[in-house]
Amino acid sequence: MSKKKIIYSCQSCGSVHFKWAGRCSECGQWNSIVEEFAEGASIDSSHFSRINNEKFDKKNFKKINLVDLDGPAQEFARITTKINELDRVLGGGIVLGSVVLIGGDPGIGKSTLLLQTAKTIALQNKEVIYLSGEESVDQVRLRSKRLGISQDCIKLASTTNINEIINSLNCLEKKPHLIIIDSIQTMFVEGLSSSPGTVAQVRASASELTNFAKKNNVTLFIVSHVTKDGQIAGPKVLEHIVDTVLYFEGEKDLHFRILRAIKNRFGAAGEIGIFEMNELGLNEVSNPSELFLASYSNATSGTVVYGGIEGTRPLLIEIQSLIAPSYMPSPRRAVVGWDNNRLAMIIAILGARFGLNLSDKEVYLNVVGGIEINETAADLAVACSLISAAYDIAIPYSMIAVGEVGLTGEIRMVSNLELRLKEAYKLGFKNCIIPKLNEKNKNFLSIKKSFPDMEITTISHIRELSKLFSKKNI
Repeated sequence: MSKKKIIYSCQSCGSVHFKWAGRCSECGQWNSIVEEFAEGASIDSSHFSRINNEKFDKKNFKKINLVDLDGPAQEFARITTKINELDRVLGGGIVLGSVVLIGGDPGIGKSTLLLQTAKTIALQNKEVIYLSGEESVDQVRLRSKRLGISQDCIKLASTTNINEIINSLNCLEKKPHLIIIDSIQTMFVEGLSSSPGTVAQVRASASELTNFAKKNNVTLFIVSHVTKDGQIAGPKVLEHIVDTVLYFEGEKDLHFRILRAIKNRFGAAGEIGIFEMNELGLNEVSNPSELFLASYSNATSGTVVYGGIEGTRPLLIEIQSLIAPSYMPSPRRAVVGWDNNRLAMIIAILGARFGLNLSDKEVYLNVVGGIEINETAADLAVACSLISAAYDIAIPYSMIAVGEVGLTGEIRMVSNLELRLKEAYKLGFKNCIIPKLNEKNKNFLSIKKSFPDMEITTISHIRELSKLFSKKNI
């Protein structure tokens, strides 16, 4: 018989410890180690000796099939969700037999998006099963009614037992095309003694569901909770098991949401889809640049438009800075939507290479709209915004800036320049500041000819930004 033994698992990273500790030695989280029961079984050492020796039963030996790399490959079959922003993030639609993990803060819109996806799939005469471990069937029905969703092809159930789920699905005469699990932290496997939501239960539940989806060519959507840091709750192996990992981003007090692909085996990682939340659910935003620039109507000091790239999508994002006097020994630096360490680096570069001393000033930086910028190409736009705010000189309304700033003050080359300029040109921007190194690109002349009405200014060092501002004030 299997023997129960006690293990101590970290609920943040999934590492196993021999004894309890207040702090995990692997990930550094405090109070994340909990006691769990594991099913222990003695290992038969003779099994390994039979493998190492060449004396084995050839009748029971199953040889694996090795094939050539250059052989024909089968394309993955997809089902379009009819939600363009979701299809973009998934790489063109739902891949049959794939497993998609979606995480986000409570109330961000995960269940709403999945219900709308279930509706669009059901309208294509596909079978959809929605399994909720957090809500009753009536609660899901009431929310569906508010969203205007009523499809006979969508079957509901409220359960948390993985064994019952797998057995019930195997008994179906017709396998569904899409299964939605909401959420994985509420599910449990009967063979494990630990409670739902623990590392062992989350790992085992995800493995059982993934195996069923792969064997039966069924698409599986799994909802996951997130930690206070915004990461997927549970062991990191959960993200390795699935094919696609999606994060729902956005502030609850804002009316739009951003769906970002962190991992995607069937598409581009880093791709984003933008939705607007209203009383009827989530609506697609076809032109997000207009959304982020909705209030950008006149030139104001400290305000600069940045031409960014999120995945394969160009975005024009407004960056705002505010410089205020400080009477504290350590002036405050507050950042929303950008890296705090990178802001400190840009401030140091402006002081050493440009001559702008902000050591006695409070600096506030805000990326309008709540979107997170991870590109280093935003350095130049941030530098322009800080200079503009420090000298109270407005940058022209029709200008965008893009470029990476090095520690010596040099402006480094950026990628996807044509996409950035095309988006700016479409929205009426006539001036652009880019790195001079981009002129070495063999396609630069053709790019410049594509935008004859746009004045493109190239700079090689950050001190050349003084040409944009009044010399009497600098």
